[in-house]
Amino acid sequence: MTRKLRNIGIIAHVDAGKTTLAERIMLDTGRIHRAGDVHDGNTETDHHALEKKHGITISAAAIACAWKGVGITIIDTPGHVDFTIEVERSLRVLDGAVAVFSAVAGVEPQSETVWRQADRFKVPRICFVNKMDQVGADFHRTVGMIRERLGARPLVLQLPLGAEGTFQGVVDLVAMQALIWDGPAPIASAVPEAMVDAAETARARLIEILAEDDEAVLAAWMDGIDVEAELLRAAIRRGCVTGRFTPVLCGSAYRNAGIQPLLDAICAYMPAPEDRPAVEGVDPESGVAVLRPPSPDAPVAALVSKVQVSRFGALAFVRVYSGRIVPGMVLALSGAGRTERVGRILRMQAASETEVAEAVAGDVVALVGLKSATAGITLSDPRRPVVLSGFAVPDPVIAAAVEPRTRADQDRLRGALDAMARGDPSLRVSTDAETGQILVAGMGELHLQICVETLKEDFGVEASIGAPRVAYRAVATKGTEIDHTLRKQNGGVGQFARVRLAIGPRDDGEAGLRFRNATVGGAVPREFVSFIERGLLNAMADGGPGGCPVLGLDAVLLDGAFHAKDSSGLAFETAAREAFRIAFAEAEPDVLEPLMRVVVTTPADYLGGVIGDLQRRRGLVVETVTGAAAHEVVAEAPLAELFSYVGALRSMSQGRAAFHMAFERYAPLPKALWDRAG
Repeated sequence: MTRKLRNIGIIAHVDAGKTTLAERIMLDTGRIHRAGDVHDGNTETDHHALEKKHGITISAAAIACAWKGVGITIIDTPGHVDFTIEVERSLRVLDGAVAVFSAVAGVEPQSETVWRQADRFKVPRICFVNKMDQVGADFHRTVGMIRERLGARPLVLQLPLGAEGTFQGVVDLVAMQALIWDGPAPIASAVPEAMVDAAETARARLIEILAEDDEAVLAAWMDGIDVEAELLRAAIRRGCVTGRFTPVLCGSAYRNAGIQPLLDAICAYMPAPEDRPAVEGVDPESGVAVLRPPSPDAPVAALVSKVQVSRFGALAFVRVYSGRIVPGMVLALSGAGRTERVGRILRMQAASETEVAEAVAGDVVALVGLKSATAGITLSDPRRPVVLSGFAVPDPVIAAAVEPRTRADQDRLRGALDAMARGDPSLRVSTDAETGQILVAGMGELHLQICVETLKEDFGVEASIGAPRVAYRAVATKGTEIDHTLRKQNGGVGQFARVRLAIGPRDDGEAGLRFRNATVGGAVPREFVSFIERGLLNAMADGGPGGCPVLGLDAVLLDGAFHAKDSSGLAFETAAREAFRIAFAEAEPDVLEPLMRVVVTTPADYLGGVIGDLQRRRGLVVETVTGAAAHEVVAEAPLAELFSYVGALRSMSQGRAAFHMAFERYAPLPKALWDRAG
């Protein structure tokens, strides 16, 4: 192995300039000869038609380039919270990340989210303060927000030369020189006189921070020696790789100012694959923990981060942690109990690709031919299997019904959705057993909108999003008796069955039917009793107000009568069903609605608004827990009032609050809202 490889992700809040930055990196490294523009829809990484249409990154895209002899794989990730799974699985397989911040907006809500994701995977970062040329740009304010909001330890390596309309370059505090852009490449010059004092103060602070962690810098600093640039760079690399601090650079991606020094920093300070700890896994046979070093000579261990439909079939994007993979190799899908053969190996360049002869430890590539691989599964040597930890798939926060436009679309809809869900684990597809609707659950309204648009764009299936029906229930509130006789005679064999039933609510509060036969003397032959129970069960399926199911029922067969010729199992089943409908209406039924347990985590500034909004949604606040950085509100609220909650919560908290909900119990629906159950 050599230290000539970097696997880097670009992470940020939406509109911070990630895709523009990736485009300029490709331009400066010679991968493309003309930079595209997000607004024009002609960028390399946002290549899908829907990304061009919406002007956002939806799916993470990998690009491979080289800078001064170092190979760099860069993954441009989405900034919108609805596509957070793309950030999650990208960070799982990367060695470092460039966190992009707008110098105007500073640290935004999704910046906090992706930063926490990187923290979880212990991914070293470099910060790039972008948009220094825009009105309102404030470098020092943004650095302060990185420190305060993210709890990071920023290490400022550059100062901006000017801001807004006067921005022209940066002062490199390590080399103590100015870099001014008046063309494709920067012009190095002495630090302007007006910036000398600020630059010297900032450099002294840089050395002070490094001296706290690095003995070599501390020794030079204590001896009063001017610390050389190479000594500083070595110390910065050690601190960055271990995550003790985060280097901060600045520039304007749109103007291609500051990109070359950022590339220098990626090569100089970001870890190579071998700088990262050996990956830890578990032997699936013995359950013993094993380590796989980042060496091509070790047994194969690779993690599938994503599966995507392509013109080659299914593409499995993998990070090779150890060993080497070649076409034709048989790999174990560890934990799945099967093996598959690798067809081709592709190095991706956004929408295009280059076939390669092998992939070795440290490579991020796409494999063709793995028909049953899924995101998060481990590929390993069948003789030395290992299972690596995957990544967290966030729970969906919104669901809706998907309705096909035509019968032809109906036949293809479920297959298309299942294919999409294979590529996007945060998209859940199910069929409502009661309504028959196909339900799609995802991370937000935009996520579901993109899902429907993808159906048309990629699968030729036209569909629309509708609101799912709430699964209301009904329950009897008092007991009642009924004596009902079915008598039909149309010539020939007739139908006769008499049942006397007592029905009422279950005293144990459980769901389902609790049935007991209390007849004596053979009033109802034993062979007909099971048909009575079946009739009651069928009636409960849609016997509540508005046709909603009955949640729980206690029923006792008290008496009955039969006819030797005209009675049958079907007659008793029909009689029981008719008896139920009459009696249940007399049992003063209540309609029940599902109550959800909602846990909202919010900064203190929005606590009052969150509680007030929950109360307007008929929610009951159960508990409020005060924390150092955020408050937690625990409430019970009806599911019917929560379908638009994700958007409302983001709006009232500027995207900084988050919530989780799960089914808690059923509770009576106010009678004024009973029409909703119908």
